[in-house]
Parts: sequence; structure tokens; C-alpha cells
Amino acid sequence: MELRLYDTFSREKRPFVPLDPTNVRMYVCGPTVYDFAHIGNARPVIVFDVLFRLLRHLYGERHVTYVRNITDVDDKINDRAARDYPGVPLNEAIRKVTEVTDKQFHEDVDALGALRPTVEPRATEHIPEMRALIERLVAGGFAYVAEDHVLFSPQAMNAANSVLPRYGSLAKRSLDEMIAGARVDIAPYKRDATDFVLWKPSKPGEPSWPSPAGIKVEGRPGWHIECSAMSWKHLGEQFDIHGGGIDLVFPHHENELAQSCCAFHSGRMANVWMHNGFLQVEGEKMSKSLGNFVTIRELLADWPGEVLRLNMLKTHYRSPIDWTLKGLEESEKTLDDWYGVAADVPTGSPAESVLEALADDLNTPQMIAALHGLRHDAGRNDADRSALAASLRLLGFLSESAAQWQGRKQQASGIDAANIEALIAERTAARARKDFKESDRIRDELAAMGVVLKDGKNAEGKPVTTWEIAR
Repeated sequence: MELRLYDTFSREKRPFVPLDPTNVRMYVCGPTVYDFAHIGNARPVIVFDVLFRLLRHLYGERHVTYVRNITDVDDKINDRAARDYPGVPLNEAIRKVTEVTDKQFHEDVDALGALRPTVEPRATEHIPEMRALIERLVAGGFAYVAEDHVLFSPQAMNAANSVLPRYGSLAKRSLDEMIAGARVDIAPYKRDATDFVLWKPSKPGEPSWPSPAGIKVEGRPGWHIECSAMSWKHLGEQFDIHGGGIDLVFPHHENELAQSCCAFHSGRMANVWMHNGFLQVEGEKMSKSLGNFVTIRELLADWPGEVLRLNMLKTHYRSPIDWTLKGLEESEKTLDDWYGVAADVPTGSPAESVLEALADDLNTPQMIAALHGLRHDAGRNDADRSALAASLRLLGFLSESAAQWQGRKQQASGIDAANIEALIAERTAARARKDFKESDRIRDELAAMGVVLKDGKNAEGKPVTTWEIAR
């Protein structure tokens, strides 16, 4: 089976060939831990978790290294620390904020069924690597010191006669286009409008570290150099896959690519760049001003994490996704069915149809169609039921037994399962004696309690009634 992935850099889907099959390496930009993560933040978490699981299946669990960073030095963190802990020294207040928000993030993504990455580096633990990269860039003529700042020069990169890619190759924009389309900081010490900060002096009270390049005052890193340093430390000068949201292509990933390639005189940083599409809520861009800004934590209060996970995977990762209540309801019904059929089945091998869909650039809509096909045959075929169970577990589903899944839903809705079963038994008896008036009355009573009945037949052809909680 050949894994093919779409590369943003080359704008084509091509076979994935790892640099070292015994150590497949992937870096994904992680959260800035200043508040609860929103549902848009969950998309790259889930998408690249599926890819991580697929790579582990193809190359072996011990042969895949997944790095997802944590940004813990940022103006938003500083602002919240000052707001929440007035009177506390800023560095101590920042630590208090990031300890809480980091814990919140991990609780939320654990509930989404995401595996923990192999390494989760924090930006503040990699200042020496950032300084080392900056020193390399200054020595190579790609960066310069001005008024206690260190700035990277895209013009110097493009003027270099070497293997380096041109600045703008990832975003497919010229320098003029990037100037026109970006919010460029205007500063008198910059040589060119496109130059961006690698290091800057800290303001009074801000986090600070000894500066590189002979600068006397202490400072702090720019955003882009953080990821270049962390990926270098844990994955090397070049690695296999770099992922993140489409909004990071420019300027963040473009600048990461420029820094790393110039520091190591390389034509590539990652062999494959992958980006997931935007997320909307009920057809509109998510924003606090529209009142549709929703966090993962808020959604988990109403829905199991696996429902959120399935709902995210119904759309191909590169396409925009519309997050809707109707979609969540449909995803929950699908999982109710899958749990009833496969949760208590011993795991065999994942279905080839599921793996082939994933191998085609994580074609999760086709993957879900394959799962539905397995479900269709599972009632008649133990092998398909086992393959369905194995496929779902590979994808991060079926973390509970069928009874636990149903019981948790019942508990969440305040339903007394024993009472439900007793009423269903009374209704079954009424139907057997053809007392349809009483049968209908009991059905209506259950419906008023939020219980939906499904009448069918078992393997022997005898009537059987199952039930679920209505949304």
C-alpha cells in the first residue's frame, strides 16, 4: 500500500518516502496556552492524530516521532497573567497561567481521543537553541542586528546563490505581494519592509533571557524562530512532515522555512508540508463578535469527545468544514450504531478499504464510507464485524464498551435504564396480546422521557426492541 500526501510546497499529491523508515518524523504547530482551546484548534489536533496513528500502523509504533510544540511565551499570555494575577511578578504569574491552560488543553484533547505526541516541547525550554540558530543566521549574512533587535532579511535569502528556496516559495507569493497582503511592522531600524524579528528587547517586567549576537540588553524570541528551534532540536535539520492550519502558511511557516533552510544551507526543511482547512460554525466564520465562538470544553459538556472527533473527520482535512448541530446529531447516531455492533468485538486487523482511503491523502470521507460498508455487512459476517472494530480502534474510536457508552449517555440525560427496560417489557407484552392502544401509550410515555424506540427482529426472526436517548 502506497501512502500519498498532498504537499503544500509543491502543490501536488505525491508518494510519501520517509527520509529514514526506522524514524519517521513529524512536527505540528501546537497551541499558545493562554485560554481554553476553541473547536478550530481541535481540527489540526484530530487530523494529525489520525496521520500519526496511520504512520504508526505502517512503520511501527517505535519508528514514528511526533512533535507538537507548546508556545508558552507570547503577548497574549503576558496580558492574561497581568490580568489574573495583579501584584504577582510577571514571570511567576505567567507560570501560573500556563500551568492551568496547559492542563486544560491536555484534558480536552485527551477527551477527543488524540494520542499524546512523542515529544511536547515548550518554547521557553529551548532558548539556547533559538540563540544558536540566530547566531548562525547572523554569521551567514541572512540576519542583522539593529537597535537591540535581530531581524531576518528575505532579500538576503533571495540574493544567495545556493540551494536555498526563494522566500515566498511555500505561500507562492512574491515579496511585493507579501508586503501588500500582510500587516508589516514599520520600524526605522528595518532595512526592508519584509524583514521580520528573530529577537527583540524585552519591555520592563516581561520575560527575558540573555540576547544573542552580542546584544547587551536581555530580550525574548520572535514567534517564528521558536518552531525552527524546537523542530531542529527534536527532529533534526530536515524531517519528513510539517503540519498545521492553513492560516499558518504565511507568515509563520514561510518564515520557519526561511530560517531553517538558511541556517543549515538546505533546500528543504520538511519534505512534506500539510495544512488543514478553515472551520466555520453554522455557515459563518467563528468569532466572539458573532456569538458563535465555542471552545472544546463547552462542546464536551454536551457531547462525547468521540462525537466531536467523528464530526471533524467527515470532511476532508484540506477542505473548509462547516461545524453544525445537525452534523453533531448525525455523528452521535452513527457512533451509537457502531458501538452497538462493534464495541464488544475482539479486535482483528483493520480493513484494507479503510487503510486505502487513509493512504490517499487522509481521505476521511472515503474512509467513513468504507466503515459504513463494513457496518452493512457486519450483521452477517463476523470477519467484517471484527474488521470494523479494528478499524474504529485504529482511528481513535471505541474507547469504551457498549454498556459504558450507553450508560454514560443515560447518566448525562438523567435516564433510569431499569425503568426504561421495564416499560419496554410492558409494551412488548401489550403488543403480544394485540393491545395496541396500551402499546402506543407506553411508546408516547417513553418519547416524553426522551427515549426513542426501534422495533426489529433478532437472528431468529423474533421481535426485538432497542432504544436510545433522543437529542
